[in-house]
Amino acid sequence: MAGLVAAARARELGASPAVYEKGTRAGGSMLLSSGFVWRYRSVDIHMDQCPGADESLVRTIVEQFDHALDWLESMGVELLTRETGNPLTSGARFNPKQLVATLARQVRLGETTSEPAILATGGFPVRLARAREVLLRANPWSAGDGLDLAVGRGAATVGDMDEFYGRNMPDVDELAEEDFVSASQLYAQYALVVDEQGREFLQAPVSWSETDVAQATARQPNGRAWYLLTEKALRQEVRDRTVSDMVDAAHPVPAEQLPFPVPHSIVLGVPVRAAVTSTIGGLRIDERARVLDERGARVDGLHAAGVDAGGWATGGYASGLAAALVFGKIAAESALDQAA
Repeated sequence: MAGLVAAARARELGASPAVYEKGTRAGGSMLLSSGFVWRYRSVDIHMDQCPGADESLVRTIVEQFDHALDWLESMGVELLTRETGNPLTSGARFNPKQLVATLARQVRLGETTSEPAILATGGFPVRLARAREVLLRANPWSAGDGLDLAVGRGAATVGDMDEFYGRNMPDVDELAEEDFVSASQLYAQYALVVDEQGREFLQAPVSWSETDVAQATARQPNGRAWYLLTEKALRQEVRDRTVSDMVDAAHPVPAEQLPFPVPHSIVLGVPVRAAVTSTIGGLRIDERARVLDERGARVDGLHAAGVDAGGWATGGYASGLAAALVFGKIAAESALDQAA
């Protein structure tokens, strides 16, 4: 999304940008998402949710998001709703396919470049999922090419490079892209979460996003866990579905068939496996999306947007699509200013 936004803004400013796309289609992992793009309602809330974040980047997202969202709509992207259903956040939802159809121009499929002005390669979820031996819940091309190129030019990284946003998914060998959203097991708050021996392992209450649960599961042997559910838990509603609806996609096991003893109230166990959607650590940038080195100096001619950039969600979870929108737009403006 960051690359498409940057190119759209550059065209609006009179440039003729080309988008180099390593894969076979435009849109990256955004195309596989639910299309919700949001910000926290204040800088303080964002910093509370992401305590290691760079406040200057956080402030940029919070203060510029609403204008960027209006701009996105002005470019022809249809906003299906302006509600998120979360009192902590403000944002909208779009149809990812419609966004790609609207913004994708001059996309060179199957091509890369060694001289980019803006890096928007989707971080390195492929590399991280492979290293952690967990599932990939992202496009198959975001393997860290942008990170490697920038670091090779002296760029610094920020944040924990093992930190990621992801979901616990059904325990399968490989996920189908069409199941990335529908098969997410997003109800840990109502479950007893245990390891493969039936032992609880979470160190804190489940967060609203459940990103912490996916990361904790990834640290377990084989990146696997079980969600143990009562009859009451199965009736709970999450967004527009019940827990029972979500469980159906994950091959639940009756309590009496589980490989460890469980409390009497448990009726089902659901085997889950951690999956990486996007990385949180990344390249160090400033509020103008300019890539920085260890001293804080600019790496000449290089900008980064989306999850290629780190620092805006360190220690927690924030919207990658919002970072792509805000910093994709800024990166185009900044790159053109520098070229002028």
